[in-house]
Amino acid sequence: MAKIWRDSDVSLESVKNETFAVIGYGIQGRAQACNMKDSGLKVILGLRKDGKSWEIAQKDGHTVFEIPEAVKRADVIHILIPDMEQANVYKNQIEPYLKKGQALSFSHGAAIHWGWIKPPEWVDVIMLAPKAPGQRMRELYLENFGVPALVAVQQNFTGRAWERVLGMAKAVGCTRAGVIQTTFKEEVETDWFGEQVDLCGGVDRLIRSAFETLIEAGYQPEVAYFECLHELKLIVDLIQRKGISGMYQGVSETARYGGLTRGGMVIDEHVKESMKRVLADIQSGEFAKEWQSFYSKEGVKGLEKMLAELEEHPIEKVGKELRELMWK
Repeated sequence: MAKIWRDSDVSLESVKNETFAVIGYGIQGRAQACNMKDSGLKVILGLRKDGKSWEIAQKDGHTVFEIPEAVKRADVIHILIPDMEQANVYKNQIEPYLKKGQALSFSHGAAIHWGWIKPPEWVDVIMLAPKAPGQRMRELYLENFGVPALVAVQQNFTGRAWERVLGMAKAVGCTRAGVIQTTFKEEVETDWFGEQVDLCGGVDRLIRSAFETLIEAGYQPEVAYFECLHELKLIVDLIQRKGISGMYQGVSETARYGGLTRGGMVIDEHVKESMKRVLADIQSGEFAKEWQSFYSKEGVKGLEKMLAELEEHPIEKVGKELRELMWK
């Protein structure tokens, strides 16, 4: 059984005198920095002087420094910039300014697990990985609740690494929902697997394939959109609240019977074998190498090109028209 900490299990006392430098002010950076600050921790921001986030962070009430200066002033350096930028920023703007006993902190373990960043032995290495987008984390914090999170310690030089990461988890609101002990390896491999076969890649392909099947059979695109995409949110909401069996209890008897008897025809053992191959590529490091190579050659523009191709799919075109009618 996984170890879980709740709000009453954790105190901020052990970290209230430390300075937390949040590096990056994107979706997660903004939410986590604001939550920690509102919880009474001493938070500073490490950003590019000419970056668009500098002024936003100042308007939010944060003290902002360029990254090297933030590192010098911090006890915990919480790195919340995109994965593929972390190694370069670490090498040039963080590593030269590290001091003995500081902590390097992450919200995703890729850079540490795959060795893109190799910390010295005289710092703590910790991870706080909230299981929700930053915007939702901030919303729930302001409602006096929080999102669950995974926490891990890769290196405990000071003997206080767990106090530090759990204190951060409480400060951002995650202990209100519960935080679960994991490892950098487990977090990275399961996170990437879920994104690829289920949450992003899998659901995307399932939706598009179902839509295409109805269109090719002569049904109207608008009707196919509602059946294959729009109603999916209702089902996912049921699953999140009540579990899979609870979802089946919340739909019609026909939907229940059809889903239980036909779902396995679509997501069959062949699909599961494909999932195992995807997992093997992640575990071996093959996907990490492929992603590094793609990013070094194509960068963000390569991803934008792939998205531009997706936007030409008929489901995107009809969906845009229908969403404009529904969400005005």
